[in-house]
Amino acid sequence: MQMSGENFIVVEGVRKSFGNIEALKGVDITVKRGQILGLLGPNGAGKTTLIRILTTLLKPDAGTVSVANIDVLKDPDRLRGLIGLAGQYPAVDERLTGRENLVMVGQLYHFSRVDARQRANELLAQFLLEDAADRPVSTYSGGMRRRLDLAASIVARPPVLFLDEPTGGLDPRTRIELWDAIRQLVEHGTTLLLTTQRLEEADALADRIVVIDEGRVIAEGTSNELKAQMGHDVLEFRVANFTYLRRAGEALQALGDELPRIDSATGLVAIAVTNGSKSLIEAVRLLDAADVEVTDLTLRRPSLDEVFLALTDTKSANEVIKNNVPI
Repeated sequence: MQMSGENFIVVEGVRKSFGNIEALKGVDITVKRGQILGLLGPNGAGKTTLIRILTTLLKPDAGTVSVANIDVLKDPDRLRGLIGLAGQYPAVDERLTGRENLVMVGQLYHFSRVDARQRANELLAQFLLEDAADRPVSTYSGGMRRRLDLAASIVARPPVLFLDEPTGGLDPRTRIELWDAIRQLVEHGTTLLLTTQRLEEADALADRIVVIDEGRVIAEGTSNELKAQMGHDVLEFRVANFTYLRRAGEALQALGDELPRIDSATGLVAIAVTNGSKSLIEAVRLLDAADVEVTDLTLRRPSLDEVFLALTDTKSANEVIKNNVPI
């Protein structure tokens, strides 16, 4: 990936309210050219509101916004020709075929019919939709519709692309295929802002991550930088005999400032520790003294899921952790 170092998306002091509800409370964000920024946050954090402002669909109450060196408020018409947007739900016409959808989008961008068909053919091949190109979209699977929607968002080869929860509801295989397509776009120079609640998605794709909660930016950095902010490692193991789970947890309480987290369904025990390999050695000693047999004993860095939970500490974050890590 090539990066010029130029800030290609700049958000400064952006505020937006809906009645008495403050959706954004002075947000500052920058994205460099050719970079993927992952925007994380629980439901209601303000992610979609910010995307709508960046794509000219909403006006902020205060602050400044520029995308591709264009002031979003002063020249929205010019900007619309330079950005692509794929929202939370596929915006394709189910009555048309995949090919017809892409040709229609091309013609909306004032392509000739010949050029629109040629571009549609390129995208159908790129997104593995050639076999279904002439079928009505109503017959497509959810993953196929997502790929078609992403293809439609880049018909005009926009230098900036906004993806709002692009892989929601997709199975793991289809999600990985879509990730590959996103990486290819960035390799060809696209600057991308991605909102997601999937922590593994941000970990896999984003060059930098911004965490937003209750309308404010509460953390930013690379995935590794955010993990390092936790200031601890995680000691994790499984108990061979589930009846000894409580005993295992009690044996390790002295190792960390927090109580061990125990999953009675899987036999997994995890505890935050600060002494690295020394904690691993001490854990073996304590578990042996408690006569607890364990398997899969590991020491790892915190996951992005755990960082997210610690930063936001909300019900939504707890649901993300519950769905993505077995602790």
